Order: sequence, then structure tokens, then C-alpha cells
Amino acid sequence: MHCHLIVPAWEPEEIFPSKTAASQINYWQPLGILYVAAALQRAGHSVRFLNGAFLPHQDIIAAVQEEQPAFVGLYATTFGWPRACRTAKAIKEASPASLVVVGGPYPIAAQEACLRECHAIDAAVTGEGEITVVEMLSRLAAGQDLAGVAGVVFRRGAEIVRNPPRPLITDLDALPFPARELLGDDEYIPPPATYKRKPVAVLITSRGCNRRCIYCFQIDKSRASGIRYRSIDNVMAEIEHCLAQGYREIKFIDDTLAADYDRAMLLAQTIRKRGLDFTWFASACANQVDEPLLRAFKEAGCWAILIGAESGVQKNLNTLRKGITLAQVRRAVRAAKRAGLTVFTPFLFGIPGETFAEGLKTIEFACELDPDVANFHALTPFPGTELYDNLHRYGTVSANLEDYTYQGAAFTPHTMTREEICELRQIAFRRFYSRPRFLVRRLLALRTLDDARAAMIGLRSLVWLWLSRRLFGLRQRSTPRQTGPGIPAPRPARPAE
Repeated sequence: MHCHLIVPAWEPEEIFPSKTAASQINYWQPLGILYVAAALQRAGHSVRFLNGAFLPHQDIIAAVQEEQPAFVGLYATTFGWPRACRTAKAIKEASPASLVVVGGPYPIAAQEACLRECHAIDAAVTGEGEITVVEMLSRLAAGQDLAGVAGVVFRRGAEIVRNPPRPLITDLDALPFPARELLGDDEYIPPPATYKRKPVAVLITSRGCNRRCIYCFQIDKSRASGIRYRSIDNVMAEIEHCLAQGYREIKFIDDTLAADYDRAMLLAQTIRKRGLDFTWFASACANQVDEPLLRAFKEAGCWAILIGAESGVQKNLNTLRKGITLAQVRRAVRAAKRAGLTVFTPFLFGIPGETFAEGLKTIEFACELDPDVANFHALTPFPGTELYDNLHRYGTVSANLEDYTYQGAAFTPHTMTREEICELRQIAFRRFYSRPRFLVRRLLALRTLDDARAAMIGLRSLVWLWLSRRLFGLRQRSTPRQTGPGIPAPRPARPAE
């Protein structure tokens, strides 16, 4: 059967402030979709991938109308849900016989509520999709409905049927490698200054997380299955496959590559032993790395490490359930610098119970750590997270799903205002990136034309940070959206205690 897998069309300015979008925008390879595509191909189906990051809405619909695919899979995040609904409606008009299925983080959280809100959607995948979609197409080919297909909610006439959940995939080595050949000639690159070489491939060596941060979405909310690992041999085979396809850098997107210390060390040692020519980037928790491991990363070609700092106030780290201390963050950042790695540290504002004064302490902590790159986000209550499920305890939330981007201060704790969160973000970017120490170091690090371009883009963004009084904030709309398709709206906020 012929299948279309689609990311609905979107524009950078819908997420980032127009004045700084050039320094923030990124086009990551959509790994989940590419895994599903590979599973469909292995089952004998033909697949076309249409990415709305590069294609306008009308071109996507024109392709569907021309090819009349039997199956259309739409990817939806919380931010992207309104676009997925619009795209589904247009697809049904252009190709009425297509089975329109939605998957991704938002449908996994909302499940049958997606079908109640958008009548153009025939089914939603409520977990990992590789096995599920193949079974769905087998039913479609046999002229059967989707009854009993685990991990699916589907429409049967006026009825919405919820099938049992599908168990998580335990043998990740059995999955085919993502179908990156479907990406075509579009340039998937991270934001400026976050890569050394291109093209960049995204790769994951494990799935799941055993940590319990209140803002993190995981399919296994109980964390009962913990982390599911691919074998080192399987990971190495995919790395070599990527290099054969022409990729020169790999970004490992595991929640933390060092959750299993010995495995992370073995991976680094194996990469080095094989003498593979690529650079790489990884993320790790502050309490899971030390200098020997980070030096092993460096010796194997790793050039940068992201260490989640999140806050400069221990109370707020505890609220987030990060399981780390400020001292551990300091040690990890120092160890990474001594190992010769470029250090990235993200921070959050709007943590439950956080005050404006504590936000200023976080900015001071970021400057004290002095990483090479710092980012300052607004805490976002994505559906399916502990934060979203307990909003009545923690604060209030925007009714517009399009504010769920880490940029729009969608969540406000009882102890702050939205305006204060946006102000903290602007103060943070100004202070951190205007420091003479940072500017001199950035100037001395310029080596290539790409480095110079990234520096100029960053400089333009910094100028706008100083010229604009309010660069960050919620977009204004004449008609507020509902909180979500059938996901209960947050209860009114109670007074701070």
C-alpha cells in the first residue's frame, strides 16, 4: 500500500520571536516518523514523507490529492495539534478514502479525545508506532476494521473504540534503522553554534527514562519499564550506516546517554577503537558523569555535552524532582570543561513555588557556571506530565496550545506572573550573552565561515534583546483555544499558600 507520513506545515515565527528566530530555529530529523517509515517499508509498503517544516500546507494537500494514499499518518505535538486538525480536514476533502491516523506526543496523551475534537481523524496511535501501524495496514488490506489492534483508538461509525494499550517494545535491536533516505535534499541542521560538521544525523541508543521530573513526558508514566537499551553492536551498526550515507556528525538524543555509566564508557571506547571519522554531541545528567567518562567521550570524537542545570536554587530543583544538587551541577560542568568539551546548560523559569528573586539567582548561577552556551526556557506543562496532571496544585495555564513551546510562558506558578517569567528570560539572555568574558571567548573561538555566520546571527539576536522592551511573551489571539481535545481544562487557581 502507498502511505504518506506528514508533519503539518509550520513557520519558525510561530514558535520563536521573529527578531531572534534565526539564532534559535532548528530542523531536527523526525526520528519517530522515520522509524515508523522504516517499519512500513520492511512490511512491503511504499512510503512518502512530507515535512511541513519545508513544505507549505497547500503543497502537502496537493501531494495527497494527486497520489490518493491508502494511509496517511500525521505527527502531532501539543503545539502542533491545531495544525494537525487543519491538515486532517484538508486531507479528508482531498482524499476521502485515505485512512487518516494521528500519532506523536499529543495523541499519546489525549488518546480518544483527539477523535472527538477532529472528525476527520479515523484513528490515533496511543504508544510506540512501529508495530502498530504495520498491523493497522494489514487490517486495512484485508478489509477489516481496527478492533483488537493494541495501541489504537479508532472510529467505528459514530462510536469511538479504545483498544488495549500496546506493551512497550523491549527488543529495540529488532527495529529497522530509521528511513533517513526519505528526508530528501532538505537541510536538517541544528541551531547555529550547536554543531561542528554537517550534515548532522540524529540517533537514539535507548528509549525511556527512570527519572521522575515533573515536566518530562514519557509513554511509561510509571517508569516501571525503566530504560530500554539497544546493544552497542546495534548502535555501532547504525552509526556506520549513517556515515555511509554521508553524515559527518551525530547528535545522540537519549534523555541521558550516561544513565548506564559502564555502557556509556563502552560506547565511547568502541567508537574510538574503530577509528570512525565523525563528531558527536550528547546529553547527560549532572550526577551521572565524571571526568574519566567525559574524557573518554572527548577522545572518541564528542565535542559537546548538554548538562541539565535547570535552576540555581536547590529548592526548585527538588520541586522539579531532578534528583541532583547544585554542587553536582558545578562538578559536572567543571569536569566537562577540563575534558575539553563545549558545555551547554539549559535553565527553566516558572517552576512551581519559584519567585522572581529566585529566578534572578538562577541567572547568577548560569553566569557562575559560565558554560559555552546557555538557554533559558519557560517551564511548559505538556499533557501527560506530572505537571499538567496537577496544575490545580502548581499554578495556572494558557488556554492556547500554540503557547506550549518553551517560549510562550504557557504555565504560571502561583508565586509569579507571566510577565515576570518573560522578563526573566530576557534578562537572562541579556546578562549571560553580554558578558565581556563570553564575547571575547566567542571571538577567539572563530575558526570557520560557519562559525562567523553563527556569531553574526547571535549578535543580531543580542542587539534585539537590548532594543526590544518585551521580546518574549504569549501571542495575542481574538478567540482563545480550548485547553485540549477532551483533556480537562485546569481548575481555577487557588491562592498561593
